[in-house]
Amino acid sequence: MLQVVTGGGETGAALTRAGVDKVAFTGSARTGRRVMAACAENLVPVLMECGGKDAMIVDDDADVGAAADAALWGAMSNGGQTCTGIERVYATDAVYDAFVRELTDRARRLRPGSDAEAAYGPMTMPAQADVVRRHVGEALDAGGRAVTGGSEDGAFIPPTVLLDVPEEAAAVREETFGPTVTVTRVPDAEEAVRRTNATRYGLGGAVFTRSKARGMELARAMRSGMTSINSVIAFASVPGLPFGGVGDSGFGRIHGDDGLREFARAKAITRQRFGLPVTLTSFTRQPGAADQLAKVVGLIHGRHRP
Repeated sequence: MLQVVTGGGETGAALTRAGVDKVAFTGSARTGRRVMAACAENLVPVLMECGGKDAMIVDDDADVGAAADAALWGAMSNGGQTCTGIERVYATDAVYDAFVRELTDRARRLRPGSDAEAAYGPMTMPAQADVVRRHVGEALDAGGRAVTGGSEDGAFIPPTVLLDVPEEAAAVREETFGPTVTVTRVPDAEEAVRRTNATRYGLGGAVFTRSKARGMELARAMRSGMTSINSVIAFASVPGLPFGGVGDSGFGRIHGDDGLREFARAKAITRQRFGLPVTLTSFTRQPGAADQLAKVVGLIHGRHRP
């Protein structure tokens, strides 16, 4: 049976105390902590799919055009309001300048709006638009540069590419959830991995390189629940893959076998198929019965070492 109940925070709070078997939450880490605290009152298990600050690593040998195109889509599609959207890019010295040129050129062709020609629409909530403007404003105040876009009033925020933003800035550390992306120059991909992982979040990410082995190496090194190689958000298009993150991005998985197991409960059942010569689970067992059985098990299953 499926029931749909809509409402605000009070509705969600009531749901956590309604005697349900499990709560699957999607939202911010801040609200997720409150949901977990409410569920803990009755030991209701939870699944948390919280925010992200996904990064893209562009390595020395990457296809710069493909990387820029993917970064633009990952950062700006849906007005940047995608939990697995790209919010940070770390490009190595070898490709940084070319990547920035490609990304800037493509970003300048985008326009938000409500008409058929617009690339994406408005921010869905005024409060989130305020977050985006705050992040951009603080980044600029800290010495960052907006090569496209910038902080503007209204619900339609232009595509904003930020350079030279300090790592401690909110635009790099906190989830922005808007049509912005920071691009940072790094000496090599190893430094890119280090900066990618220096965050509380760990939802998704992307790696661009022409080397299959290098791509797998970097993808495994990223502290994230999901990573795409030479694409963005591709993991979400494969239903059999588990979807979820680590750290402030939450825990538990949806989709695939792991997702199905999240909503099941493991149960163990044993059935005696034949009588045993020695009954251990009885007060009538003979002295030394356990030792005898241990010897038999050792003979059957033990490994002899030379």
